[in-house]
Amino acid sequence: MSDFFVESLETPSLTKAMLAESLNENLGLNVREAKDMVDSVFELMSAALISGEDVKLSGFGNFQIRAKATRPGRNPKTGEAVTIPPRRVATFRASNALKEQIDLTTSQAD
Repeated sequence: MSDFFVESLETPSLTKAMLAESLNENLGLNVREAKDMVDSVFELMSAALISGEDVKLSGFGNFQIRAKATRPGRNPKTGEAVTIPPRRVATFRASNALKEQIDLTTSQAD
């Protein structure tokens, strides 16, 4: 009979805390400095996106804001037709370098 772990049901995620821990271990920053640095990077990225700027991370990908127009929709509970208002959404497009690395990792796992 195999062991069953609840953790195995969770999707692994890289968290801000893990990024800060990596800065602490690899660069020797103290824990507070590392956490502040990670928070600052995400605040800068968020502010840029909110103001309509693209965020480009060389070798990783681009974050962009896309405007979605008003469109027809349907309430899934009632089936009633509704109008979905216009909105702005953040999108991410991986760089070719990242796509290639992901593809290499996937093909090696097979």
